[in-house]
Amino acid sequence: MSKPKLLWLQSISCNGNAHSFLNHPELFSILAHFELIYHPILETNYLLEDIIKKRVECDVLILEGSFVQEGFLKAGVEVSTTIEGYAKRAKHIITAGTCATFGGIFKQKEPDKISGFAFNIEEKTVRYEEYASKLISLPGCPINPRWLSFVLLMIANGKKVEIDRLHRPVELYRYTVHMGCTRNEYFEWKVDAKNFGLKEGCLFYEQGCQAPFTRGSCNKILWYDTSSKTRVGTPCFGCTEPSFPQSSLFFTKTNMGIPAKMPLGVPRRAYLTLTGVTKSFKIKRFSTRLLEYDE
Repeated sequence: MSKPKLLWLQSISCNGNAHSFLNHPELFSILAHFELIYHPILETNYLLEDIIKKRVECDVLILEGSFVQEGFLKAGVEVSTTIEGYAKRAKHIITAGTCATFGGIFKQKEPDKISGFAFNIEEKTVRYEEYASKLISLPGCPINPRWLSFVLLMIANGKKVEIDRLHRPVELYRYTVHMGCTRNEYFEWKVDAKNFGLKEGCLFYEQGCQAPFTRGSCNKILWYDTSSKTRVGTPCFGCTEPSFPQSSLFFTKTNMGIPAKMPLGVPRRAYLTLTGVTKSFKIKRFSTRLLEYDE
């Protein structure tokens, strides 16, 4: 039985997702399930010029980078023409990263012209209807390599990937980044981190952490099986969301000390009630440096 043919194409990109995937602990074991036609970094039997000219067969198309319909050429050909040519042939299309999925950082340059492949932030592009039946969205800046390997192995084994309305795999994006965060007790008791890099404290109020609003499994599937932003004391930037990048990072807007935006799915009344109760207590364990606390 022949292996599915895998093709990785880039539009306006920083290579971040390609490099992220190269750091997958089982990279070559994952790729062994496929015939790699072309990758922007790995050595393959085809050059980009071959891909553009020959129109080789393609089963799985991975797209990286923001999409622009015209004005961005590679090997003398509009990238959009090359991408759509292979999108028509592919059985599966994976948008790797927030740029390819929603427009991302590069969209800020020309908001009216640059978008994701099938979504412009959350709005469907003109390409959506044609390719929706085979589209899987993997937003992130960059993606966790295990998110991509999950989807690739599901495809290789002929299994269906359940998706949400933005075509994100529910197995990966039904969580919030807040779930699994090692700082959740601090969040519950409203004890804030006063700076970056500290082991103690929640990063939400004073450092602008977006984890309660952001869908992703960053704290359940650790990066390179090691860590995550919040574990090392850096706030979540919300990079998997259509609204990324946002202005005023490292800042949570409040009105009279109350967050302007509630954690995902939490009613304002319930949040305020819980906050009022927890702030009335002072817990020694949470107000002492972790390595200095002694019962």
